[in-house]
Amino acid sequence: MTDFIPPAKNTASPFADMRGHHVAVRTPDLETVKRWYVEKLDFRVIAEWDYADEKLAYLAPANDDHFYLEILGGGDPSPVDVRPYTDLGDSLKYAGYHHFCLTVGSVDTTVQTLRARGVTIITEPFDLLAISRRLAFFCDPYGNLIELAEVLP
Repeated sequence: MTDFIPPAKNTASPFADMRGHHVAVRTPDLETVKRWYVEKLDFRVIAEWDYADEKLAYLAPANDDHFYLEILGGGDPSPVDVRPYTDLGDSLKYAGYHHFCLTVGSVDTTVQTLRARGVTIITEPFDLLAISRRLAFFCDPYGNLIELAEVLP
């Protein structure tokens, strides 16, 4: 197994203060997607607000205050591009945004829990040794692909 070693941090960069904060997903129905993330993934609703004819919400994982999922709901999102993935290879046919990733302690345990909650797993757990991770993929109700990643020892 090859150990993945990231390059040194560049503290001299003018962007050294840059950190990830959130990823946004667009949906015609805020309540459906919000309920799914709360019920299936135990996300917490952090804030909700209106913007024009849309409703928006920040959601955060059960035990993380550093990453948010922003749901952009309502209005008339057109075209509706629900991607009914059946496997990871199928998902690679589309350009643009692909997925967001959530780190977990055990991909296998998380997949088992998701399956018990009725979530369809798109890609069964597999090891990607090039980055020392165990991965799996699933989708929300509108086809937004979500990756699970476990750091391998």
